[in-house]
Amino acid sequence: MRATTTQGHEIELKPDTVNGLKMRLRGPVLLPGDAGYEESRTVWNAMIDRQPAAVVRCLGVADVIAGVQFARENNILLCIKGGGHNIAGLATAEGALMLDMSLMRGVWVDPQRKVAHAQAGCLLGDVDRETQVHRLAAVLGFVSLTGIAGLTLGGGFGYLTRRWGWTSDTVVGMNLVTADGQLVRASSAENADLFWGLRGGGGNFGVVTGIDYELFPVGPEIVGGVVAWPASEAPKVLEFYRTLAEAALPELTLVALMRPAPPAAWLPKEMHGKPIVALLACYSGRPEEGEKTVAPIKAFGKPIGDVLVRRPYTQIQSLLDATQPKGRRYYWKSEYLSRIEPALCQKVIEHAGKIQSPYSAVILFQIGGALNQLSEEHSPVGNRGARYVLNIAGSWEQVSEDTANIEWARNAWNDMKSFSTGGTYINFLTEDESSERIEAALGKGLVRLAEVKAKWDPQNVFRTNRNIKPA
Repeated sequence: MRATTTQGHEIELKPDTVNGLKMRLRGPVLLPGDAGYEESRTVWNAMIDRQPAAVVRCLGVADVIAGVQFARENNILLCIKGGGHNIAGLATAEGALMLDMSLMRGVWVDPQRKVAHAQAGCLLGDVDRETQVHRLAAVLGFVSLTGIAGLTLGGGFGYLTRRWGWTSDTVVGMNLVTADGQLVRASSAENADLFWGLRGGGGNFGVVTGIDYELFPVGPEIVGGVVAWPASEAPKVLEFYRTLAEAALPELTLVALMRPAPPAAWLPKEMHGKPIVALLACYSGRPEEGEKTVAPIKAFGKPIGDVLVRRPYTQIQSLLDATQPKGRRYYWKSEYLSRIEPALCQKVIEHAGKIQSPYSAVILFQIGGALNQLSEEHSPVGNRGARYVLNIAGSWEQVSEDTANIEWARNAWNDMKSFSTGGTYINFLTEDESSERIEAALGKGLVRLAEVKAKWDPQNVFRTNRNIKPA
């Protein structure tokens, strides 16, 4: 087995060494050619294609500790895979020892304390299913197949963000295996410096094995879904979105998007593949109030499709899953916005008209509300002036289409980034982003993060991430 050292050199690991690792684990070790290796090593974005030297499929915290210790003892590069949904493919590295957390998917809900403990291999849908049994919800993202760990460690936002903040703002504790193989607890009362760093600083400080989320009363029914119009209506629809979003109560989250119409049953066949503008809405308060609140959206102009209805909360959480399948090629550019300006809407329409693939989109997410009420220093996520996210989301299938789609996304971004707050969302950064973009995401928090890194991972064992060098 050939592996990559932490210095980037290639070494040969003897079979006896690998067998020694297997003896220390409950979960399996997968080598290239083994059944299950390909499934474990591949990530959501097919543009990322790396071959770890071995994959440890962790069944519990003891396996994580053994994996970290083995990597240290043998000076092997270490990478950690949760959901594998990060667009930059941070879960995988060439020649590394991969800790695949995807078998650790337990969720325990305490309805009295309104807290859920979720293991780090959980997907968003795992947490939603268990918390909704008690009519409670965690503040999570928009796609149920996303892993909770990567989402949370980078901040995280979704339909409930306007009411309760970044996902990381609602975390009350984390369990973490450190670089020297110790299990520690991070919360406001224990290792507070580490707890601060984990809420936005990514996987820089150790392997998170479990997360405790504060839960909120949501569901079981909400009012949510999509209304679509032909792209010719975009100027009116985006102006409507702009004014509606500015006045919306925190219970209502609105997303505007432009893309070619997918071949969905709720859209007329003659519109499939043709450009549309759509509003996605979720009202997470009382459904009766929600129906009144979204009525103007349903009545606006002449929609070609409308699935904005009462539905289970778990359903709105997975409504976009089909638009983000594993195995497509993805390239994004994104920025935070403080407001939606008419001039930006014109640019959205212009660049949506130049989309190169039937799967790409220009999206405006509304996030303003609770996150704006905390200080910049509350967590490394910062960007407390953000009220919207602009995401130029390229998505296609063939390698031969890479250049055209990447150029489209970059050109659109270059034309629209002047509307930015200057900040960006770290979880949306692609593989090729510069250090300036990491600074735009983490800002003033970088100095303090480097100090936390120096204390908890002075040798930079955890480096296959948006890496923060130890101070």
